Amino acid sequence: MKVERACIYPKDIQRITGRSERYGRKLLNEIKAHYDKAPHQFITIEEFAEYTGIDERIVEEYL
Repeated sequence: MKVERACIYPKDIQRITGRSERYGRKLLNEIKAHYDKAPHQFITIEEFAEYTGIDERIVEEYL
């Protein structure tokens, strides 16, 4: 299975979790703080999966 992109957006989090897009933005900011990333940097699928505990393959299915 080929992954088309490597980063996660709020809309992806909304689809994966069933929560709001606003929650997705908040969660991305929490993950960026956890990994000590600058606001302009992206969150990868691997980082999102590790932080949330959701299997990487499941995350990839939603992208």
